[in-house]
Amino acid sequence: MSLMPPRRRRDPVIRQPRMRELRPSIAQPPPMRVPRRLFGSPLMLLVGFVLLILLGGLILALPISSNSGEFTSLDISFFTAVSAMTVTGHTVVSTGTYWSGFGQTLIFMLMLVGGLGFMVVSTFLLLIIGHRSTLQERMLTQGLMQDTVGVEQFQGLRRIGRRVVMLVFSLYALGTLAIFWQVRNLPELGLGKALWHSLFLSVSSFNNAGLNILPELPDGSSLARFAQSPLLLLCTAALMILGGLGWTVLVDIYRNRRFVRLSLDTKLVVVTSLSLWALGAAVLLVAEWANPETLGQLGWFDKAMGALFESVSGRTAGFSTMDFGQVHDVTKVTYSGLMFIGGAAGSVAGGIKVVTFAIIVAAVVSSLRQRAQAEAFGREIPQPQLYRALAVAVLGLGFIAIAVPVLTITDPDLPFLDLLFDTVSALGTTGASTGITSELSLAGKSMFMVAMFVGRLGPVTLALTLAPREEASIYRFARERVKIG
Repeated sequence: MSLMPPRRRRDPVIRQPRMRELRPSIAQPPPMRVPRRLFGSPLMLLVGFVLLILLGGLILALPISSNSGEFTSLDISFFTAVSAMTVTGHTVVSTGTYWSGFGQTLIFMLMLVGGLGFMVVSTFLLLIIGHRSTLQERMLTQGLMQDTVGVEQFQGLRRIGRRVVMLVFSLYALGTLAIFWQVRNLPELGLGKALWHSLFLSVSSFNNAGLNILPELPDGSSLARFAQSPLLLLCTAALMILGGLGWTVLVDIYRNRRFVRLSLDTKLVVVTSLSLWALGAAVLLVAEWANPETLGQLGWFDKAMGALFESVSGRTAGFSTMDFGQVHDVTKVTYSGLMFIGGAAGSVAGGIKVVTFAIIVAAVVSSLRQRAQAEAFGREIPQPQLYRALAVAVLGLGFIAIAVPVLTITDPDLPFLDLLFDTVSALGTTGASTGITSELSLAGKSMFMVAMFVGRLGPVTLALTLAPREEASIYRFARERVKIG
């Protein structure tokens, strides 16, 4: 007989999960370390740009940089350094006569670095010394690289950097030889000087800098003495075209060769550039054909060559075979618009860029055709790029709308249209001038230096540099129509 007490029946226990157990578990990663903005890629480029300008301006102020052996005032030295570094070409003193050989070499180096593209050169140099960017820096500059250089990854930018340096220096050498063949017999130049002047003009032409140290006519400007030298004009124009199209466009044209196979970006650049060159040449021929101060005294062939050269140079480089201070108002207004547009993205040219202008035109045409989105060559343009193009154009127009009225106050004796022309030229880093830069006050020169600096970096680049990266919004507001027209 068992001595164990009988088991009592217990109530059944039903276990249900608690509410906190039903909720999904969310892992909380440690907060990502945010590097100081001083070491962010865009701001680092901005700081490096400023440091090079400061260093160049201080060295140009030394007696060794001038032919007179005396100190140069800081407003002249810094104006020249900014103009060379931003490959603009605006000058307040003659580059060929005021500066010594040392000063010209320093201007040449600033122009060389600024022309290759500060971002491409800096990335290439950082690759050499083994620098590796952080993940956040790569994310910060990815959109900027895609819109300006044409690549999405840093590896692509580095590969382009290596190829660009080799290609550009090869074109510098070919351009030097072609120009040397044209200027070797100038009585003012010996063999060594002719070679140095040819190299300077070749680099300046490809970089769309507009700086020149060749001996000029007493009453001429830039390349005025070569107005009847078609071969020299064709050589410099070819260099300016290659430099103003951009690396990715040239590579795309070389690889595909047929228009239908080109990317949308290349098609927009080619078609818009050809249209703007034709417009500039036509306006100049019609407006200046009988003007004795510009094209009136040339033969019909030299008039056509001069108009074509001015149309190519006047939009991006600033070289001139005529005095823009003597052209008619319609020419000044037209070329102000061409300089505001500038060259292609990723090139040495400035302005709001050709594709920016083309996207806005495509949006207008698409709107007139009752399209819901911007279209071009059978392709739809993404809305964010349209917004960015509008932002760049509006920021550029806003800067001009502020700068020109300020200049009318600081320099009231200068004509308004000349101030507008030269301001747009500074913002577009073109360098074409009506001859008023040497007459500017200190405040006016400072405004021009700011315009050249902002125009070289670009409004979007400057905004990405100074503003933190914004996160994508997770909500959208209700849609409501407004009245237009």
